[in-house]
Amino acid sequence: MNETPVQAIKEWPSTERPRERLRGLGPAALRTPELLAIIFGTGSARRSALQVAEDLYERFDRSLRRLAAVPVAQLEAVPGVGAARAVTVQAALELGRRAVKETRPESERIVSPRDVYMRFELRLRDLRQEEFHVLLLNTQNAVIREVMVSRGILDASVVHPREVFAPALVEAAASVVLVHNHPSGDPTPSAADREVTRQMCEAGRVLGIPVRDHVIVGNGRYISFLDAGLLRELER
Repeated sequence: MNETPVQAIKEWPSTERPRERLRGLGPAALRTPELLAIIFGTGSARRSALQVAEDLYERFDRSLRRLAAVPVAQLEAVPGVGAARAVTVQAALELGRRAVKETRPESERIVSPRDVYMRFELRLRDLRQEEFHVLLLNTQNAVIREVMVSRGILDASVVHPREVFAPALVEAAASVVLVHNHPSGDPTPSAADREVTRQMCEAGRVLGIPVRDHVIVGNGRYISFLDAGLLRELER
């Protein structure tokens, strides 16, 4: 039996169409699936763009954070999404994240562990694997440069001091701050975290570029080795 064709969004009353609602009321007035439907543009003979957007949003727990973090292939698996729409959604979400980051100038000063957390929270909190970054600071604790050192399981055999301190020497950094995430959401330092930090502190002392802190980013929280007294403990 043939399915009844779905009424195209352009045939809806103007007060119900996502594009017209955004034009008249602004983007904040629209539900997330409506915004996704605008990104999709058109639907198909059987499903409107809004229906596809609702299905996509529902599939990933109604969470934009999940949508931004999953591989494109998982988005493509949702009926009606496909490759073009999947990459368009992730591109739009990445633009949103960059817009948030853009409000903080690259030369910002790092005066507390929370400054580090706020800089990395949006990028690291939803990743499914660990990323290890280093912030290079000048004598005024302003960020000279940010370097991603490794991606994957954090281990002392993988994260070598040369990857951390080679760019620090090139940039004449006065100090460095180590940053990585825990995909579990729990930022409690592991034995590997402590060993990596110990090695970096030791190398920093030899080179005259001290490690000011190691911040672990979790889900909505973080742990600072400096605040927790772990840097002093490792130095002993």
